[in-house]
Amino acid sequence: MFPPFKVRCTGLDKKAKYILLMDIVAADDCRYKFHNSRWMVAGKADPEMPKRMYIHPDSPATGEQWMSKVVTFHKLKLTNNISDKHGFTILNSMHKYQPRFHIVRANDILKLPYSTFRTYVFPETEFIAVTAYQNDKITQLKIDNNPFAKGFRDTGNGRREKRKRDNFFPLMGNMSVLLCYRKKDILAICTGD
Repeated sequence: MFPPFKVRCTGLDKKAKYILLMDIVAADDCRYKFHNSRWMVAGKADPEMPKRMYIHPDSPATGEQWMSKVVTFHKLKLTNNISDKHGFTILNSMHKYQPRFHIVRANDILKLPYSTFRTYVFPETEFIAVTAYQNDKITQLKIDNNPFAKGFRDTGNGRREKRKRDNFFPLMGNMSVLLCYRKKDILAICTGD
């Protein structure tokens, strides 16, 4: 996911072990379209994709370790491939989503089902998933800042070539996501590898 979700933890027990997780859930039951330079409801949402929790790869770690750095979820991958076998988070294109961050006090991942989750939601991270950009400036922002924007890189002949796409990426392809931060009016790019 680009830009990655980053968070700083405070108030954890320094010696206790914690598992940090993220998931992305539907923000509403609508499908959207971008029309006349704005997002608008275009109907009822498609059936939800299977839910997947993404466990931070440093988990479990002590509270002291988590609090000593900014925790980043830069390895979280998004896709629209419903047959995904890689553990990516599956999203429907043109639907609104809300990332959620979870902290679990547990020293073993096997104890997760029996543990209490503390969940945090940051409304400004809500976004609409898309599979193609209609704006060249957004595409350029992705090229300049996203290490996973392989399909848009220079080809070596001094020209950029975009992969040909339908509305969705090929079956093994991945989903690009446009984050619209409502409170800050900032546009940012997310993409799976």
